[in-house]
Amino acid sequence: MANESDSGQEKTEQPTPKKLRDAKQKGQVPRSKELNSMTVTVFGSLGLLFMGSYMIGHIAVFMRQGFTLSRDDVFSTHALFDKFDAAIGEALTAIGPFLLLMTVVAIFTPLAIGGWSFSVEALAFKGDRINPLAGLKRIFSAKGLMELVKSLAKFTVVSVVATVFLWSKAGDFIGLGTQPLTLALQNGAWLLGLSFLVVSSTLILIAAIDVPFQLWDHAQKLKMTLQEVRDELKDTEGKPEVKSKLRQVQQEMAQRRMMEAVPKADVIITNPTHYAVALKYDHDNMAAPLVVAMGKDLIALKIREIAMFHGIEIFEAPPLARALYATCKIDREIPSQLYFAVAQVLAFVFQLRIAREQGTEIPQRPDPYMPADEEA
Repeated sequence: MANESDSGQEKTEQPTPKKLRDAKQKGQVPRSKELNSMTVTVFGSLGLLFMGSYMIGHIAVFMRQGFTLSRDDVFSTHALFDKFDAAIGEALTAIGPFLLLMTVVAIFTPLAIGGWSFSVEALAFKGDRINPLAGLKRIFSAKGLMELVKSLAKFTVVSVVATVFLWSKAGDFIGLGTQPLTLALQNGAWLLGLSFLVVSSTLILIAAIDVPFQLWDHAQKLKMTLQEVRDELKDTEGKPEVKSKLRQVQQEMAQRRMMEAVPKADVIITNPTHYAVALKYDHDNMAAPLVVAMGKDLIALKIREIAMFHGIEIFEAPPLARALYATCKIDREIPSQLYFAVAQVLAFVFQLRIAREQGTEIPQRPDPYMPADEEA
């Protein structure tokens, strides 16, 4: 069965995490009534088997005390109330553990496939829930057909298993009439619990079929069209003009940080006007020279202005500047193929710095060697 949206597009895409979160907030989680029925009945029958004798014993005490009256009780104005209080306590003691077991099972079974989900929106009034046409549509849908098949399957399987089991245990049930009352009640509780367990165990097969179907059906309902995925991505990441503004702000912040790093550079290699690359090298802490800033045109001009203001050496080497700008990234080391050319420039800059400090002869300006492939 093809799922199509109102726009006619087929729902072929798996639900996004946002779609799943929104669905859970609306109370749309996979649930299996068959799993709930199976666990409640199976654990209920196990509870009767293991706690049946305990409950029957307390019920027998409850009935004995309730129907036994002494002469003093008949003439006492408080005896009836005392017996009523005792009967309530005995009844709660008898069925309390069983009720607690059923409550825990009923609460925690839905967590197996859908997890916790409490939604006020799911409790809100919706007109389509009482709309006869919507009800007919649900009845004659694929899910309605599945529910009909499950009901027929449950009726058939449970009927056959119950008939066979009760027929095989007919002698035991008839024999209860020949036993003392207390023993008959205890054995009857055991037989009832065993019968209940055998019959309810047949629901395991139904639940094993229903749970995968409910998971599949839930996933099919939440599938999205390509357009829905695009719209959600647009809403999540923002409108194009907003994203453009954010990118602009991010670029401005990155440029500001980059300009703040220019005064820490050892040399600025330029084109001389179109490109500018600021390099820093500390032979004690760095394996290779680091690019601290670079840019072209107006940004290159700004880098040169900051460098001149702080007295950073500017070295004109157009092929090397273009190669560095094309192959390097900010805060990354230069590529190995440019090691020799950059080493010539840095050696000249360091020698020039020493010569100026000591007043010695100015070193000869080098012509950095560039590999043939980097010059192209």
